[in-house]
Amino acid sequence: MVQDRTGQIAVIFANQRTAADDPGYAAAAEAMDALAAAQPGYRGIESARGADGFGITVSYWADEASAIAWREQAEHAAVRAIGRERWYRSYDLQVARIERSYGWAR
Repeated sequence: MVQDRTGQIAVIFANQRTAADDPGYAAAAEAMDALAAAQPGYRGIESARGADGFGITVSYWADEASAIAWREQAEHAAVRAIGRERWYRSYDLQVARIERSYGWAR
């Protein structure tokens, strides 16, 4: 389904995984997806990962305050710390306001 995301905040998380603890990572990712979806201002998430371990996750938020509240959410902060210690070799994060949004689907 094509969604108009104009005006939303996109948190773009590009990362390179380690080979460590795949089951723990999968469980944490599932828990964080559910936790994010329960946060005020949450508008959705899209994620992809290649065979080489490189992944991109984009979460969408109604406004900057909602995105900041997600960053500061205690359980999310704790899992981020584990990620830096165990699951990620590196990551980059950008936050952007979506100025224009359109799509196409067959």
